[in-house]
Amino acid sequence: GFVGQYDCPVFDGIFPFCQIFSGGSLDGASRIMDGTADIAINWAGGLHHAKADEASGFCYINDIVLAIVELLKFYPRVLYIDIDVHHGDGVEEAFLTTDRVMTVSFHKYDGVFFPQVSAY
Repeated sequence: GFVGQYDCPVFDGIFPFCQIFSGGSLDGASRIMDGTADIAINWAGGLHHAKADEASGFCYINDIVLAIVELLKFYPRVLYIDIDVHHGDGVEEAFLTTDRVMTVSFHKYDGVFFPQVSAY
């Protein structure tokens, strides 16, 4: 998928929208790292289907990947648990080749349901 296709439509304000939801996740990661928060929740975030070169599943930028990259600057390892009806394929793909991030995804899988992939 690319921006402009059926599941990632172009709309007025797309760039500020991406800044807001990604900024919320980055701010949450920052607050965890500096000790001002033990838990951070970004209700606007969680766009776990976007990939480095592909928008997918209504996800334009993967704010979770950005937040994990920030957390890795401070912590040696990160555990990402995805509890969603859809598999967090973009997050899993981003960290597939590193042992510093473990991704766990609880989701529906029947071979037809988006994104038609299951965990490895």
